[in-house]
Amino acid sequence: MPQESLEDFLKTGHYSRKQLFSRNRILQWSHSRRYAMARRIVKPYAGGNLLDFGCGDATFLAMVHDLFPRATGAEIDRAQVEDCRTRFHDFPGISFALTSDLARPEHQGAYDVVLCTEVLEHCLDAAVEAALDDLSRTVSPTGTVIISVPIEIGPPLAFKQLVRAIAAWQRLGDYEDREKYTLPEFRTMLMADERSRIERPVYSYVKDAGIEFKSHGHKGFNWRALKSKLRRRFEIKQIRYSPIDGAGKWFASQAWFICTRSR
Repeated sequence: MPQESLEDFLKTGHYSRKQLFSRNRILQWSHSRRYAMARRIVKPYAGGNLLDFGCGDATFLAMVHDLFPRATGAEIDRAQVEDCRTRFHDFPGISFALTSDLARPEHQGAYDVVLCTEVLEHCLDAAVEAALDDLSRTVSPTGTVIISVPIEIGPPLAFKQLVRAIAAWQRLGDYEDREKYTLPEFRTMLMADERSRIERPVYSYVKDAGIEFKSHGHKGFNWRALKSKLRRRFEIKQIRYSPIDGAGKWFASQAWFICTRSR
């Protein structure tokens, strides 16, 4: 464990600086509540072997090191993995790997808890299926898979777009380049069921020695459609919502699926 305080350490992570330490109080509160929810959900499984799939700057692994002294963070971007390895060199028991490494035998069924937060909404359809394969393959037969995704339909969408507009006015991060909706698109997602779809922009970026990655933003993501995909692979034991646990999906910014492998 590093000598500086946890807060000082978290500020070394680029995602953490943008989210937990944002100048926008609503964004700061919402992300803080999301991490707090994740900690509450994983706490009953403390002491097990944890995999954080799509760990980003590994903020969450630092936050739960007291609960999970053995943990692995996985990311698609080699530079992100190397940055985490450098920053976490004083955290015994925490290791990092590329998501492509998860196909190796040592990862098969090796984790009591597999966590995937705020990742699948960014994946193209084929990448969603590949990620779900990884989650199913790496969790132990009696383990738990926890997935969180943003709610970008219904009333929460209207509130989120307002907050993003305020953040853009404050010139925070990349919110000035936020995704915008046409009126028909907004109406479709405001009234969405699990079959509702709009065209989702695809973004390309090049990292890792010229390898091109493609991803979505949040626009057009439908968490209800993902729920149907999860049911084909996992048994969904519970669905919870944040930032206010127990308030229900109409007042939530994220949905949390607590799953086990299908028998």
